[in-house]
Amino acid sequence: MTAVFIVSLMLSVFFIFASSIKILGWQKTIFDTQLVFFEKYGLSRQIMFLVGCIELFGAVTILSSGMIGVIGAASLLVTSAGAICFHVRFDTWKDGIPAVSTLLLSSFVSYAKLNML
Repeated sequence: MTAVFIVSLMLSVFFIFASSIKILGWQKTIFDTQLVFFEKYGLSRQIMFLVGCIELFGAVTILSSGMIGVIGAASLLVTSAGAICFHVRFDTWKDGIPAVSTLLLSSFVSYAKLNML
């Protein structure tokens, strides 16, 4: 239970940071780098904004109990899986390492929260 909370909190903090940059663009260097990735993948700024909104939803709801916490963890799992697919297809596998980490952690939380229901 404590491990699930700690991992959920870590994912929440990370994805609040990442999503706020995608949504608001407040950190110019990271925002520009991410936008270049999205454009390289043939995705628009609007899609980047949408991904940021999904990440923010997951980051906030992963800390909840019950089914909403499972849905939050699953939304982070899906965005991480999507990031891996795009990195593998258009970049090198090394660019996907952070996404692999968040995929593994969100999978752990999803599984644990689902078993707590």
